[in-house]
Amino acid sequence: MSTGGVRFAGFTWRPLGRREPVIRDLDLEITAGERVLVLGASGAGKSSLLHALAGALGTTIAGEVTGVAEVDGRLGLLPQNPDDAVVADRIGRDVAFGPENLALPREQIWQRVDEALDSVRLPYGRAHLTTALSGGERQRLALAGVLALRPDLLLLDEPTSMLDAGHAAAVRDAVLEVAGERTMVVVEHRFEPWLQHVDRVVVLADSGLAFDGSVAAFLAAPPIDGLWMPGLPAPTPIDVPDELVRPDGDVLEVRAEGVTVDLVTRTLRGNERTRAIDGLDLELRSSTRTAIVGPSGAGKSTALAVLGGLIKPLSGTITPDPTRRRSRQLARDVGWVPQDAELGFVTSQVESEVARTGEVIERPVNVGAVLDVLGLGHLGAAHPYRLSGGEQRRLALAAALAHRPGLVLLDEPTVGQDRHTWAAVAGWVAASARTGAAVGISTHDDDLPVDVTVPLRHGVRS
Repeated sequence: MSTGGVRFAGFTWRPLGRREPVIRDLDLEITAGERVLVLGASGAGKSSLLHALAGALGTTIAGEVTGVAEVDGRLGLLPQNPDDAVVADRIGRDVAFGPENLALPREQIWQRVDEALDSVRLPYGRAHLTTALSGGERQRLALAGVLALRPDLLLLDEPTSMLDAGHAAAVRDAVLEVAGERTMVVVEHRFEPWLQHVDRVVVLADSGLAFDGSVAAFLAAPPIDGLWMPGLPAPTPIDVPDELVRPDGDVLEVRAEGVTVDLVTRTLRGNERTRAIDGLDLELRSSTRTAIVGPSGAGKSTALAVLGGLIKPLSGTITPDPTRRRSRQLARDVGWVPQDAELGFVTSQVESEVARTGEVIERPVNVGAVLDVLGLGHLGAAHPYRLSGGEQRRLALAAALAHRPGLVLLDEPTVGQDRHTWAAVAGWVAASARTGAAVGISTHDDDLPVDVTVPLRHGVRS
């Protein structure tokens, strides 16, 4: 292979605890300089393909590997979960980590850091805390770390999935500018904007290849089930049975008035504060889906967390005040699905994860039916950390909402979903509101049906 080339030969990957391989007997070659878009349904093995090239399967990620997966040259991997890439408390130090490991001169390291931060449009200085970044901003930080390496091969796992349209376009431009003649492999669910920038499309399905060819051939072929094909309208949300979502108990309607929130980070230098929300007024009502929208870093996730009692405001009021509730009562009334799905996992089995809250608060949960609705029925015995990113996000939703709380708080619930699993998530959201729950959603997804939209900009309604 020439520098930047990729080869899979008879490659098979079965994660620990899974009965069947995610990828089976894969033969695939990518020549140096090619730009390849990898597609497939949630759980098809797209991220595993990238992790195989990075040498993570069977080592960092436990499981059984056979066959060959090899790459010639230095690679840069942008993981699906940007938190997996953060290694330092300051964004400058974080981006510098890769160039430092290349033993570059100090002046050249910081030149690369500044160029990379500028290219992904992070509007902060080198000393800005990584903990003060939003999920979308952390995604751009992780990309900056990859770009600063200037690798022979770029492996990008959903690089724009958590970004608003403006920042997503800027990130694509940055990637394409840096990519140049390098090899590039991109995984995306919402892939239409990438089509004009790639040479080839590879689709994974049924543990192997469903398509491998040019963009023109891909668009001329019959649409592949589950993919977000260009020109198709959003799918119709599925009809989730009322008995799986109807609130069991009182519906907690919440109102924020003049709320200001500072995020506090404890460092060796002392506590550092970052203003996340400033004077927010917001209300979540019964039987209503309220979408909190805005660019990355606008304070959407913080707004959800403060409404759910997970963060105490610096000033202003939340009525009723959820922080005055005991944890068990809060668990009964509030279902919170975090942006980082792994934050909520507390067991070692998918079925147990869904059942856990109901067991603690003594409320029955139909675990099998919940998993079936969300397309996870075949994964009941699997470990939560052995699922794909999209599967983990749906599991987090199931675990947080299976006990039917009256206040539903969802942070980017449709990220990483194919058309079928998107319809399942959107259907759950619709059914929750239909049966009386108050639903708050932080989202960049313009296709997700909602009743009320609240735009935020820099922590204030715009």
